[in-house]
Amino acid sequence: MRLAVTALGFGYPGFPVGREVSLRLEPGEVLCLLGPNGCGKTTLFKTVLGLIRRQAGRIEIEGRDIAERSARDLARLIAYVPQAHAPVFPYTVHDMVLMGRTAHRSAFSAPSRADVEEAERALEELGIADLGPRDYTRLSGGQRQLVLVARALAQQAPFIVLDEPTASLDFGNQLVVLDQVRRLAEGGKGVIMSTHDPDHAFACGTRVLAMKDGRTLASGPVEATLTGETLTSVYDVGIEVAVMADGQRVCLPRRRA
Repeated sequence: MRLAVTALGFGYPGFPVGREVSLRLEPGEVLCLLGPNGCGKTTLFKTVLGLIRRQAGRIEIEGRDIAERSARDLARLIAYVPQAHAPVFPYTVHDMVLMGRTAHRSAFSAPSRADVEEAERALEELGIADLGPRDYTRLSGGQRQLVLVARALAQQAPFIVLDEPTASLDFGNQLVVLDQVRRLAEGGKGVIMSTHDPDHAFACGTRVLAMKDGRTLASGPVEATLTGETLTSVYDVGIEVAVMADGQRVCLPRRRA
């Protein structure tokens, strides 16, 4: 199974955001999407998910264009964790995660015992089972983000799109999410994750796509692609990539002479 995006043009009516962006994702891979604010990462994600009509190009899963698939079919193939979520109704955390099972049920059917168990398993995996009975609207932003990740896990789709999943998390919970991303790939999932931190790509990425002004600036394996020169071009600030004694790469401000 493969998710393939070819020469994609995306944006809104009368307002193009990006063009000629191509990517591929296969099971077991983590593709990290990097780029400055406003470069089109979220709009790209919404287009790939079928939430926004594309302006050019193709989006295929298993060689079939997503335009030929129903919304329910797509939900079984791609799970989505948005950048932010403003809660309206006071659902419990357990019920929020259980909503990830909707694509696997017929209309108006009640959740099965298997659905409930999948929701509970997702909460356990992220270490937030104790939040299950709590009111989702009363959680912190970071806690809500973890709940949305759990909902995506419960959906059991082969591909998962995460739009800056660590943006509102403290350092400890960032590590929890990044570890879960690695485990998802090891379990055969294909993951696309946007982030503002290139170190996250070094920590869990297989490949990287760097964007700027709605276009692809660089794409390829993480270590070969995320060089100091590439990152400097992406963010317009001097950046160096240092290799630690254990082989781990980290990004540092470029030292001035």
